Amino acid sequence: MTKEKHILMIEDNEGDVLLAKEALSSGEVPMRISVAGDGVAGIEYLENQMRNPQPELPDLILLDINLPKKNGHEVLEFIKTHDSFKQIPVVMLSTSSLPEDITNSYANHANSFVTKPLELDNFLHVVSQVEHFWLHVVKLPSK
Repeated sequence: MTKEKHILMIEDNEGDVLLAKEALSSGEVPMRISVAGDGVAGIEYLENQMRNPQPELPDLILLDINLPKKNGHEVLEFIKTHDSFKQIPVVMLSTSSLPEDITNSYANHANSFVTKPLELDNFLHVVSQVEHFWLHVVKLPSK
């Protein structure tokens, strides 16, 4: 039996969350998806996991840039500067395609940057491709 994969989405757009969940649940690997609706909630989620005797850190983080409270760049910097989290792959998944957003994301050690397509079918396809690549193709360190 394939081990369940855990994805943390830090995303404030409920429509994007529902579509991503649909795309991710259609794969062959059992999937658990946790959602944080803003940057502060995303950081708190990770910090709370570290307070557990057996933390359940995500295998992959999908991170939007345009978030309330703390933006995606601030959350990414938090993740990648903490020893407990920095090995978790972070995919910036944003409507932005601004060069400075892309540059800042990679400067803060994002593992990839993907612009969300506006069309429904393309959005579903992109999310499933991200999931396939990060959870099936690449080799990740064990937790």
